[in-house]
Order: sequence, then structure tokens, then C-alpha cells
Amino acid sequence: MLSLAGGAALLTACGASADSSSKPSKGGTIRAVFPGFGAKETLDPHVGRQFVDMARFKAVFDKLVDFDAKLRPVPRLAERWEADEDLTVWRFTLRKAQFHDGRPLEAEDVLFTLSRILDPDSSERLAKNSLSLIDLKRSRAAGSRTVELRLTRPEADLPSLLAFTGTYVVSRRYRDPAKPVGTGPFRFVSFTPGRSFVGRRFDDYWDGAAHADELRILSAEPEARANAVRAGEAEYAHEVSATFARTVESHPDVRIVSTPRSGVEGILLKTDRPPFDDPDAAMALKLAADRERLVEVVLGGRGAVGNDMYGKGFAYYPEDVPQRERDVAEARRLARRSGIHGKKLVFYTSTAADSFVDAAQLFARQAAEAGLRIEVETGPPESYFTDIIDTGAITSHRSGAMPIPTYLSERLLSKAPQNVTRWRHPDFDADFAEARATRDEARRSRRYQKLQRTLRDEGGQLLWGHPDWMNAVSSRLHGVRKAPPNTRDWARFDTVWLD
Repeated sequence: MLSLAGGAALLTACGASADSSSKPSKGGTIRAVFPGFGAKETLDPHVGRQFVDMARFKAVFDKLVDFDAKLRPVPRLAERWEADEDLTVWRFTLRKAQFHDGRPLEAEDVLFTLSRILDPDSSERLAKNSLSLIDLKRSRAAGSRTVELRLTRPEADLPSLLAFTGTYVVSRRYRDPAKPVGTGPFRFVSFTPGRSFVGRRFDDYWDGAAHADELRILSAEPEARANAVRAGEAEYAHEVSATFARTVESHPDVRIVSTPRSGVEGILLKTDRPPFDDPDAAMALKLAADRERLVEVVLGGRGAVGNDMYGKGFAYYPEDVPQRERDVAEARRLARRSGIHGKKLVFYTSTAADSFVDAAQLFARQAAEAGLRIEVETGPPESYFTDIIDTGAITSHRSGAMPIPTYLSERLLSKAPQNVTRWRHPDFDADFAEARATRDEARRSRRYQKLQRTLRDEGGQLLWGHPDWMNAVSSRLHGVRKAPPNTRDWARFDTVWLD
């Protein structure tokens, strides 16, 4: 077997602390405020997709593998892994860890977790599609702390797939999501959807006990989140606006922890139906967009201009592709040729993300200069990200940080569960399968880059910006690291402390 990751050395690749003004101290309650989603919030770590859900999961559970700030897989409950020569058999060695009920983590817990994620009777498991290559019937526990996973096809990026959203490890005795028992830094105490979660420090946590006694994760609207930190009613506000960041630049009790290019903002066009089954119609919208202006206005200038490809700065991103510039005349010509010039097009958006409505309205004004008549319609935030899978020819899009192959497999393959653009091309699927089975990294990179060029020119993604990720932190809270969302050090409250 060939080792593809060595455990302990990678653990030192942490993001730098945002402050070093005090030494860690024990005690106190950390109050962290996140965007709320009402009754849609959940404690099921294989179902919840919102940031507030994932913050709770990170407090209570652990993954086998997570991502560092550069989206490289790093060990968590798996301390190391190795693969055979053809990338179809992988062995993961588990570290010594225990669940909150005192039982040790064992290989059978991992196999149970995977069987729950891959349950054929459930359509809700977020990682079901990405982990469907695991052949559970042939996988086994090779001792209490070794899991052997057999795959139905070669996969060079299996550790990254196991770090994806919805892959938290649960006990094989796990039955009731309302009573979670994990291996994470905080024990579950209480949860009220749309309002609050309470967890208490787990002193036997394998990665060292948390500094705080208690963690409270609260749900609130954007303005309330930011003001809670400024008023001393919370220590951490997840995702604040550029406007708020400017207002507190000189505030003595609040600081902004900002991580550059930590995701993507964009517009998605369904390519399986009129008018965007015609690539000219999609290109008309792409050329009508004033990306610089969208970044300046919607993101407050705190971000990088997008080029209709995900993952700027990440591995496998084709940096040599020229930036797509605005061309109103060509947009108008393509709009006429495809028949959308002057016709009403509905842009279905929501307040599910702070930027969505502002971006939709600004883009509608930009598109009007090319003769495109776009009407903005707002849907319910609590169900928006599931609604748009079937609803709306034009919809708002955002994504946190993840490896480019994961983004492609979850959103652009024919059977991908989050394929909002309805990009369904068997030749694209086949080329992606060939890339993921390529052991040589340079060749694999070239193949992934070719796929992204195809999407940029022919697909339904208008990715206009890569925002800085901004969180507001109280001057009382120390140790918060810069980290893209969905990575190891994002929303990590076991390593921070209060003065």
C-alpha cells in the first residue's frame, strides 16, 4: 500500500491566531451568533446544511478528515491513511478517542456512520452522493482501530470526500438525532430550532479540553448578529457585512477577523430548459455582468472578481484563463440571437444570504443595459437552498470553501444532488471520472482544469465574486483564527478563550 497522508505532521498546518494578546484561560460561556433558519435547523449531522447547523455539529462531533486553510485534507479522528496501487482500497487508522458516553471510538462506529450516510431509503444525507463509491459490503474493520474501505472505482481524493459536509462520525448506538452523543469538544445540553444550542465542555476530548465551560450557539438576523457583539451580548458573530465592518474599524470592543477569497458568490442558470438550454442565452448574461461593480457594491470591495470558475487560489484552479470582461454590445447581440432580448426573465432569490437580494437587483439593472428584462422575485429563506434545485431558471448562489473536485462532483455531475444548473453531460461525467482516477497530480490537475474551462464557456454558472469571509469578534474573545468556512479552524470554539 502507498501512503498518501502522514498524520501528525499535517496537524501543525493551522491558521494563524487573529490575536495573541493573552494566554489561554479556563472558564466562562462563549455566545456565538449565526444566521438562523427556524424550524429547518437540525441536530442530525448527516442532514443539516446551514452554517448554524454545521457549527453545532463541529461542537458535538468530529470527522475522520477535515480541511486546512488551503483546502488540503488533514487528520482528525483518522490519524493516518494509505491506499493500494490502484486507489480502490484505502485503510484509515483511528486515533484513541472516546464518545461522550465514555465508550471508545472503534472501526465499527465508522462503518455504521457510513451505512447511515449511504442509507438507500434516505434522500437527505448530504454526503450520500460523494461517498457512493464506497462498497460497504466489502469494507471491513481490520481491528478495532483500522477501517478498510473498498471502492467501486479508483479515487485519488477519498480523504477529501470524507472531509465533506455531512460526514461527521457517530456512534454505532446512535438512533435519536435529538439526543446526540459524539466525540467532539462539547457535550450536548439543549437545542431549540431557530433559537439556541447549549453545549458543555467535554473534559476527555482527544484534542484537548476546550477552554470555555459552555458554548451557546444562537440564531439571529444579520443586523442583530453584528449588534450583539457591539453591545456585549455575544462574543462572536458569524458573517457580518462589509458595511458593519467599516463601522467598527475603530471600535475598541470589536474586531473583524477576515479571511480572503473564502468561497464564491454567483448566479446560476438552469441549462436543461429554455432559455438557457441555448448557450448563447447564458453567455449573454455572463457578458452583461459588471463583476467589478458587484464586488464593490455588494461585497463592499472586500473580495476578488470572479471568472465563472469556482475555487480561485485553490488547487486545480486554471490561473492562466483570461478574466472575462463585461461586453454589453456582445451581450445584446447574443440576447437577440437567442431570443431573450426584451423578454421577461424571473430571477428567483431570497434573504437566505445577506448578499443575495442586493446582488440580484444590481445585476438586473446591469442586464437592462443589454436589453435584458429581469424581474427579481424573493422566496422563503428557510427552504431556499432546497427549493432552487427545481425552482427558478435564474437563482442566487453561494458556496463556502471546499476542494474543486468536491464542488464539481456535488454540483456539476449529471446525478449530483445539488446540480442546480442541471448541467447533465455524460462526456463531462466521464472526463471527471478519469481525472479522479489519475494518480499523477500534475496530470490530474490538467484534467480538472480542462473541465472548469468547459463549464466557464458552456455551463450555467455566472460566478462574479470571491468574498472575504468576515466575522465580528469581541475584544474579550481570543484565539479566533482566520479560516475559510467548512475548514478545520472555522467556527472552532474549543481553542478560543475569554479574558
